[in-house]
Amino acid sequence: MAEEAAGGGGTRRGAVAGQRERDEEGVAAERGPGAAYHTFVLMEELLDKLKLLSYEEEALRRHNMRPLSRHYFALPTNPGEQFFMFCTLAAWLITKAGHPFEQPQEYDDPNAVISNVLSELRSFGRPVDFPPSKLKAGYGEQVCYVLDCLAEEALKYTDFSWKRPVYPTEELEEEEITEDDAELTLNKLEEDVAEEESDNEENFIDLNVLKAQTYRSDMNDTAKQEEILQSTTDAAEWNLEVERVLPQLKVTVRTDNKDWRIHVDQMHQHKDGIESSLKETRGYLDKLHNEISRTLEKINSREKYINNQLEHLVQEYRSAQALLSEAKEKYQEGSGGVTERTRMLSEITEVLERVKQETEERGSSMTDGAPLVKIKQALTKLKQETVQMDIQIGVMEHTLLQSELKEKSNMTRDMHATVIPEATVDAY
Repeated sequence: MAEEAAGGGGTRRGAVAGQRERDEEGVAAERGPGAAYHTFVLMEELLDKLKLLSYEEEALRRHNMRPLSRHYFALPTNPGEQFFMFCTLAAWLITKAGHPFEQPQEYDDPNAVISNVLSELRSFGRPVDFPPSKLKAGYGEQVCYVLDCLAEEALKYTDFSWKRPVYPTEELEEEEITEDDAELTLNKLEEDVAEEESDNEENFIDLNVLKAQTYRSDMNDTAKQEEILQSTTDAAEWNLEVERVLPQLKVTVRTDNKDWRIHVDQMHQHKDGIESSLKETRGYLDKLHNEISRTLEKINSREKYINNQLEHLVQEYRSAQALLSEAKEKYQEGSGGVTERTRMLSEITEVLERVKQETEERGSSMTDGAPLVKIKQALTKLKQETVQMDIQIGVMEHTLLQSELKEKSNMTRDMHATVIPEATVDAY
């Protein structure tokens, strides 16, 4: 039953997660096809506002951090680093906006930091219509939105205002035309033509060279007498020669790119091209707009239908979540008692092992006959030593008795020796 319930709960969670993803896609579709890129635009605006507030000198240099890239909070790179950067910038912007805010540390509770930041954001009168868990990732549209709102409040507090742009003055360069360059002589023109013909590998005809040749031919013609010219060339051969030489007759006109007239002509050409392209693409764009509108309407209706169909499943999911939270609390309470009893069991097991070891030692000593043998050997040895001691005692007593008897006999002899001379003296 538990496995079936777990399987059913996993299926429901998957269905709800899929429903949540579809809801987010529906919201993005309602906002338009460019909603996916709104985060990047918001991040670029945030970066410009931070640069206006000199965040590199005041915030990043104090914490030894690198400057932000154009899409730092728009794309996931390192969630931990991004979340710490978000907390640091948010605290700095709140302080910059006139509300003192303590700088968060790396090991602070993220939920507490996020709740404090959102409460400060609400105090500025900014709406917060997203769950706080969206900020834990450290990137995304919600992170950019919070920092952008705080940056706007900081700019308001510092009385920042846009000023008119100041354009630098450009000095016009005066064109100096010398008299030598203004007049072209025939000899110099011939030298230029010879140099261009030698340098250019392809047979291109320059417009200036062509003018010089026509000018020279006109001068020669005026020098000669006027006469009627008659052509002796065949027309077919002339056409063949024209077809052969025609690819080589390329006239190059050297234009100055700095001339403003060329730029104006280019602008008019581009304008005409844009207008003609716009006429062609307007119909396609209108058709695409109508198709997108119909698709959005279908998505909205389908979304409402799915929400109505899955409403009872959502209620079941919420009740299952409540039961799961209660089961988790009971499990935590039971796990605390289990750990305490496990510790007591380990202590009792250690005492039991020690008692078993002592019992085994005593049992082995009681069943072993080696101590009895040692006792018997010790008793026999004691008896032998006792006999030897008795013999030594008897010998010593005999020796003492003999010595006493000998002393006694010596004393009696000495006593008789001293009594006899005294009697003899008295007789005389």
